Amino acid sequence: MLWSASLLAQPVAVRQMEGLIHGFLVLRSDDGTIVADEDSLQTTRGSQVVYRAIIHFKDGSLQDETTVFSQNGHFRVISDHLVQKGPSFKHPMDVSIDAKSGQVTVVYTNDKGEQKTESERMDLPADLANGIIPVLLTNLTPAEQSVTESMVVATPKPMLIKLQIHAEGEDSFTTGSINRKATRYNVHVDIGGVKGVVANLIGKEPPDTRVWILQGECPSFVKAEGPAFEGSPIWRTELVSPAFPKSGSSAATREK
Repeated sequence: MLWSASLLAQPVAVRQMEGLIHGFLVLRSDDGTIVADEDSLQTTRGSQVVYRAIIHFKDGSLQDETTVFSQNGHFRVISDHLVQKGPSFKHPMDVSIDAKSGQVTVVYTNDKGEQKTESERMDLPADLANGIIPVLLTNLTPAEQSVTESMVVATPKPMLIKLQIHAEGEDSFTTGSINRKATRYNVHVDIGGVKGVVANLIGKEPPDTRVWILQGECPSFVKAEGPAFEGSPIWRTELVSPAFPKSGSSAATREK
C-alpha cells in the first residue's frame, strides 16, 4: 500500500516534442536467435503524432499497433489500434480504443475458432499509456524515479490495469568505441482487485518488463526485455543498423 501511494499517477509532461522516426529493431530469444523484426514508424498529423510498431515474426505472425496521441503540455493517447494474428497468438485479436469516448472493442478468435466480439464503454483516465511507453520513458525527469500509468488490456474482455514504473539504476553499454550509460526502468503490471490477488496466487501474474533509456540532451530508447504479448517468452528488443551486402559490383559502381 505504501509503495502504491508513493507512485505519481498522472500524464507524463512533454520534455521534448516528438517528430519523424523510422527505427529498425529485432526481437531475440535468450540465446540470441532473432524471432521477429520490427519497424518503428512515427509521423505527425497536425498537432497529433501517429506512432506505429509493426512486428513480423519468423513464423509468419504479425503484431501491428498504431497509436495516435497529442503532446500539448502532457502526452495524451487519443486512439490505439492493435492487431495480432498468426500462429504465435493463442487468440488472434483486433483491439480498438477510442480514448475520448471510452469505447473499447475487441474482436477475437476463441478456442473453437469462432470469431467473437467484446465491446465496452470504459471510463479511461488521462494517463492512458497504450502504445506510448517508450515515449513516456524518454520524457521522465531525473526526479521522477517512480510513476504509474494506466493501460487497457484485452483478456479478451477489456480490462484497465496499472503499470508501476520505477528506475532501478544504470547499466553501461558501448557504441563503437564509446562507453555510455542507460537508465534501467522496471515496468510492473498491477492487475489490482480480486483478479490481481488470484493471478498472483496461481502464478499467472505477467512478468515484469525492463526498458533501458539513454539519458542526456536527447533521451533515446536503447533496448527492452520482457514479453512481447500475453503468454510470450521473455524476449530482448533492441535497435539494429542497416547492413549492406559486400560485393565487387557495388564497389565498381562507386568507382565509375
